[in-house]
Amino acid sequence: MSTPRGPGSTPLPAEIVRVDAPEPRATLVLCHGAWHGAWCWQDGFTERLAARGISTVAPSLRAHAGSAGSHRLNAARMRHYTDDLTAVIDAVVATADTAVHVAGHSMGGGVVQMFLARPDRPEVASAALLASMPPAGVWRVTRDMALHRTRDFLAANARLDLGHLVREEEDVRAMFFTAATPGDVVRRTTQRLQSESYLGFLDMLALDRPRPRPGRERVLVIAAGKDPIFSAADATATARAWHAPLSTIEDIGHDLMLDTGWEQVADQLADWMLGA
Repeated sequence: MSTPRGPGSTPLPAEIVRVDAPEPRATLVLCHGAWHGAWCWQDGFTERLAARGISTVAPSLRAHAGSAGSHRLNAARMRHYTDDLTAVIDAVVATADTAVHVAGHSMGGGVVQMFLARPDRPEVASAALLASMPPAGVWRVTRDMALHRTRDFLAANARLDLGHLVREEEDVRAMFFTAATPGDVVRRTTQRLQSESYLGFLDMLALDRPRPRPGRERVLVIAAGKDPIFSAADATATARAWHAPLSTIEDIGHDLMLDTGWEQVADQLADWMLGA
């Protein structure tokens, strides 16, 4: 996308990856999670959606991947990420010839929830929350991290560097995948992960969490059956807060767009969007 600025005052993220369907029936804006970038959707997921007639637009949020630019990562807040997503959706809605939908993964699911709760925003046809942080935030996974990876947790907090938590392949597997995930998938993901905003983490912990409010959009929650970051109870709470149906993909890890079985996630998402 070449538009330098959305209709509002927020510039568009520097990196926006678009995959157009040959015969588009819908357009989906994809919002990545913490430590990730637009790259996480590009290992087959968006191509499978394109084969179903769904064009995708995947930004890297400010200070992530190809949108790193001049932004200082630890200064980014959840409201800034929501500004980025809103600017992208504004631009897509202004130019799309199809209905526009939005989906967010993990922290990106929190960003989507904050977008949905904004009173003055572009309308979308539906929203999907994939292995999403719940409206209550990340206190549960933060507690577990402090208890079970105490040394890494303390080091990350002392240095204000959350990248400390995702540097080793065994830690990336434990957080985002399963014991059965192929090693090359874990290795490739580890190589592409980055640090995450410390202020953004504090927002998700307590300072600025999603505040669900009724909307016209349909909302779907898709949970990962082997997700160590957000539990089944978290997924249920998210679905309840948004009065949304909950679908669980069994035997898949938190990174359900990359882990073995990601095709099921893409197909459920396409069925939801296209009303199948």
